[in-house]
Amino acid sequence: MASSVVRSPLGLLAGKITGNPSPSDHKSPIFIRIRQVYPNHRVVAPVFATLLEDRGGKDNNSSGGMVNNTPSLELPMILEDTAFEVSPRDSPLLPKPLSSSRSSVSVHEGSRLRVAYQGVRGAYSESAADKAYPNCEAVPCEQFDTAFEAVESWLVDRAVLPIENSLGGSIHRNYDLLLRHSLHIVGEVKLAVRHCLLANHGVKVQDLTRVLSHPQALAQCENTLTKLGLVREAMDDTAGAAKFVASNKLKDAGAVASAAAATIYDLNILAKDIHDECDNVTRFLMLAREPIIPGIEKPFKTSIVFSLEEGPGILFKALSCFAMRQINLTKIESRPLRTHLVRASDFCNNRVPRYFDSIFYVDFETSMADQRAQNALRNLREYVSSQEFATFLRVLGSYPVDTTMI
Repeated sequence: MASSVVRSPLGLLAGKITGNPSPSDHKSPIFIRIRQVYPNHRVVAPVFATLLEDRGGKDNNSSGGMVNNTPSLELPMILEDTAFEVSPRDSPLLPKPLSSSRSSVSVHEGSRLRVAYQGVRGAYSESAADKAYPNCEAVPCEQFDTAFEAVESWLVDRAVLPIENSLGGSIHRNYDLLLRHSLHIVGEVKLAVRHCLLANHGVKVQDLTRVLSHPQALAQCENTLTKLGLVREAMDDTAGAAKFVASNKLKDAGAVASAAAATIYDLNILAKDIHDECDNVTRFLMLAREPIIPGIEKPFKTSIVFSLEEGPGILFKALSCFAMRQINLTKIESRPLRTHLVRASDFCNNRVPRYFDSIFYVDFETSMADQRAQNALRNLREYVSSQEFATFLRVLGSYPVDTTMI
């Protein structure tokens, strides 16, 4: 019987599959019985088939009895968390592991990549998603949490979310979500933020008494808005503010948002580049269910998170694992969580609630394909494991550096 079995990432493999025999088959149909089914884990796994004959009794066809000589194939699930499909090795349906050169293309050949972002159409995050994954289908989400959950539940393929801004600093909510979820960082994208003052057609600057936008956007335009004497009103995001002004046809209010938002919501741009500092850049992370294969052919960055027991020189000793190997650290972010029970996802994908004295996020300029990085993390893991309390270390991702803004 010439056939293959392919498990779709979006569907659960049935507990029993009957193959239709071809005319060349002279035996009974083959039944494929799944030894284990994981309804709560939408994973795909390679399997090995073992042909088993049912020899429960002697052949008694001569006495008119019925004998079940149907062979069965038992498929043990040997690699539960590996992103492969069940098919011959040379099958074109077998997806390749995501590599650094393929991190910005779809894993589903011939279909558009679905990328989640926080906000509504016209948000800076949408522009970042388009920059990270050209020609993707950008999927708006109300909250950051929703974007994480959309990737984990296979509703979308990727997520592009902000992690830090050159003026406003870190987005702590997304750091916390990285800890709580098991997604992997597969890339970064940097986007220059250019704020505009938008209003409905026919409205002039002198007609405005208030302006709506995200709190960070309002803070980044402090000098301009003060000169105009406008009252600030905070909203969830910049594009949402533009949408609100347009949909309510406000005559006394404007919005601080992007030029793309002005086009989408048919607003007039009263002023461009109203931010106080010209060097306004937001760094976004590209998130996926599976990590990419790190390389050394281009500059790479690795992000990790770990916890340490508090004490004199503890952090210094941990960071010396990188200094002694000439590994440059580009970011250190600490999050005190002593009073919070955190359901952190570790490298074994276990989500066990635990208390941490402090959590440290570290980015360093080395690929995990580099032996120095491997040795540094091995050294750090040994050091963390030797601590009596809060032993935790996880690699969030090793991914290419976005050099477009350099």
